[in-house]
Amino acid sequence: MKKALVVGSGAGGCAAAAKLAQSFDVTVLEAGDAFRPFAHDVRRLDPMRHLGLFFDERMIQLLFPEMRILKTREGLVHVNGCALGGTTALATGNAVRCDQVLREIGIDLDNEFAELEQVVPVTRDHYKNWSDLTVRLFAAFEDKGLNPQITPKFLVDADRCVACGHCVLGCRFKAKWTADMLIEGNPRISVVTRCAVERVLIKGGRAVGVEARVGGKRCTFEADVVVLAAGGLGTPVLLNASGIPTQSTLFVDPVVCVAAPWEGACLDAQMPMPFVSQRDGYILSPYFDWLSFFFNRQWRSSSDGIMSIMVKYADSSVGSYDGSRLDKPSTPHDEEIVKRSVEESLCILERMGVSRDDMFLGTLNAGHPGGCLPLTSNQAQTLHHEHLPDNLFVADATLLPRSMGNPPILTIMALATRVARCAEESFAD
Repeated sequence: MKKALVVGSGAGGCAAAAKLAQSFDVTVLEAGDAFRPFAHDVRRLDPMRHLGLFFDERMIQLLFPEMRILKTREGLVHVNGCALGGTTALATGNAVRCDQVLREIGIDLDNEFAELEQVVPVTRDHYKNWSDLTVRLFAAFEDKGLNPQITPKFLVDADRCVACGHCVLGCRFKAKWTADMLIEGNPRISVVTRCAVERVLIKGGRAVGVEARVGGKRCTFEADVVVLAAGGLGTPVLLNASGIPTQSTLFVDPVVCVAAPWEGACLDAQMPMPFVSQRDGYILSPYFDWLSFFFNRQWRSSSDGIMSIMVKYADSSVGSYDGSRLDKPSTPHDEEIVKRSVEESLCILERMGVSRDDMFLGTLNAGHPGGCLPLTSNQAQTLHHEHLPDNLFVADATLLPRSMGNPPILTIMALATRVARCAEESFAD
């Protein structure tokens, strides 16, 4: 039986591994460890927040080691997860299909989405547990003609979900589905955690394995097929380190929240992003931003006294990451979208009866990187760039042609499943 290596255990890595295991013995290499949800009462940290002891977003790693924080020179804060399951462990569990950017270049993933429907639990029934405020916000969106839609969610068991609002801190009730569940218990898949892959080993124009550090010890893993799914930041770093240049076309799907004081809002204890309004270049959704709450001085109210609307927008494909420095300048196009989307959010809060004088913004942050090895119509059939060795594949958001401005997990899994199928058809026994 041939061997396959998959680097990364997030949405792309686990979807690719699950598919490859039908024809290969698969080893998944993960830089992090088993994920541990944040189990403490977040509100008990309020005194430290009011004393100003949280003064830099990178400090959140002291409380939550699975989070990785990067900051650009312009102040954008980038968050991603480093643990089994990747960033899906920290995500809000949105199962949104958003493959239009792939359809535009001739990639049809209908079969892969249908395949995932059979193994990934998705529900919209959470609307039954919405608070009165969420219901009112939904009505305000409707009144403004914003066509809000209930967000499909990855939930293993909706009955386990207590709507605690801590999805982005990990689900300690085991209600949220995460990508590692795709490979859990599969006898054809082995997982190596705390394994930091440094480069792909290429000999005679073929990938023969990877070089990594496991517990401080340098190791070599060999395979017949190598799949990189280390994320939109990690995969380009590995490709560049392996002598395969990527492009400075990074997008990150930035987020900014428009907020206001609201007594008894309790968005901090509600399911985040319960519904979504799709706009031109951005989405709007109710969301309590923990990053802003701890580190943005404008978020002075208690966590149960803030109402906020998230803006997530499709940013320009301009930026790069070299393994230590994140470069992500804002363009005039980005600034126009921010201005337009923030104004629309302000109008919604006004509709709720809030004065503009009381409104404030959150910290600009992001967590959906991709686009540094973008697919074109030339690769629509193979999903494989010509300057990659034939048996080296990429299976994450690095391949996306541009920002989708939407939760990407489901689309990344469908794309990774197709990539794995291409590898299987070319190199399986």
